[in-house]
Amino acid sequence: MAASIVAISLLHYLTPLHLHYLHDIFQRLYYLPIILAAIWFGFRGGLACSLVVSIVYAPHVLFQWGGQAIMELERYLEILLYNIVGGVTGLLAQRERERSIELEKTAKGLELSYKKLQEQSEQIIAIEKNLRGAEKLSTLGEMAAVLAHEIRNPLGSIRGTAEILRDDYKPGDPKYEFIDIQIKETERLNRVVEDFLHMAKPQSLEKVSCDIKAELETVVSLVAYDARQRKVALEIIASPGEMTISGDGDKLRQAFLNIVINALQATTSGGNIKIAINKSEAVIDISFIDSGSGVDPINLQRIFEPFFTTKPDGTGLGLAITKKIIEAHGGTLNIECPEEHGTAVLVTLPRGK
Repeated sequence: MAASIVAISLLHYLTPLHLHYLHDIFQRLYYLPIILAAIWFGFRGGLACSLVVSIVYAPHVLFQWGGQAIMELERYLEILLYNIVGGVTGLLAQRERERSIELEKTAKGLELSYKKLQEQSEQIIAIEKNLRGAEKLSTLGEMAAVLAHEIRNPLGSIRGTAEILRDDYKPGDPKYEFIDIQIKETERLNRVVEDFLHMAKPQSLEKVSCDIKAELETVVSLVAYDARQRKVALEIIASPGEMTISGDGDKLRQAFLNIVINALQATTSGGNIKIAINKSEAVIDISFIDSGSGVDPINLQRIFEPFFTTKPDGTGLGLAITKKIIEAHGGTLNIECPEEHGTAVLVTLPRGK
């Protein structure tokens, strides 16, 4: 910009005065750097550039055009116009820039507002989902109370009577086999009612210092015989150090047992189940990884829904109860299906104090 002003000024000073038409062109060329300075640097830039042009151009008017009053007045008026153009253009350019900045701020504000609205919408959807779940659990609670009263007592009577009748027959007798089936079916129905009650009522926790590794070792001991019968290897892999949290050991043992039993049922003979325990300052992570066939992606989306099951004799409440127990401890339960094979159940529990 400075170079253009110097170049135009040299053209004025070096061009003979009788070539006045060239001087008319040169003096119009000064508008280019003035307007550019106004656009780039605003009011101050445009005014400063026009003042520099005035200072550089004034000696040429004074000393070279001096004595020609009309020409000199015309040049001085041109200098005045330089300053007016520089100031007005700079002011307009500055206002336009400020307006653009305001528009950018407004756009950013709208973008942030949109993101907040989107987050709030997602939260509202999640809350509505939880409310629907709570409503479903409330209904389940009412139904469970009725079922407990209307079914459990008759079931106990039926089972007791069947056991008395079975004693009148010897194993191998067809009636003995029929009565034995009756007893087993009443036991299964009683388990369904028990699971239903566990699912429906709130999880009340008696939190104490709980050793997660010890609880998992107890669970493995409980299913060891079943694992040997199925020829499935069970292994616990734990990082060194203490694995304690503040929790309800009985409830956690129930949750872990549900997960391990599901893994056993999904793993074929010769397979394995690995239970990995890792800790940090804040949480303990537990991974139950089996070598079974995995879970269908469609079923994976519904796997925690009450009464959803793919097992012929399943109730569909085991994982729902397990998730409820883990979440009651402030933890999370997720299920993943690795690309190779099998299922990974991931449990995270806060260590607490």
